[in-house]
Amino acid sequence: MAASTLVRAGAALRKLALGYPEAHEDFPWGERALKVKKKVFVFMHYDAGHLSLSVKLPASQGAALMLSFAEPTGYGLAKSGWVTARFARGSRPPLRLLAAWVHESYQAVAPARLVSTAASPSHPRRPRRRKAKV
Repeated sequence: MAASTLVRAGAALRKLALGYPEAHEDFPWGERALKVKKKVFVFMHYDAGHLSLSVKLPASQGAALMLSFAEPTGYGLAKSGWVTARFARGSRPPLRLLAAWVHESYQAVAPARLVSTAASPSHPRRPRRRKAKV
């Protein structure tokens, strides 16, 4: 049986988040949390019928909240820029947009020394070319 669109989308976003420097996964309260150091930058849940993720969007929170699938994150997190996106079975999550949100959230939470080494999802870091020794 093929994985649902939501499972594939959730797995792709999880893989992206875990690819950032020093990112790791934790399960406080039984929910998936992606962290850098001890700070959460993505809360996520996905299965065949549902995908939700919460991210910190200090720069794009206002624009994000204009989208039909986005809402302020509960528990007082919205006042710090957190946004939750929810998708039900049959929907097609906008992966490029969500990947950009994950990147913005990582940048907002990670220490500066790690942010400078993280590539954006739309502009992956390329290896530097070495100058030929003469």
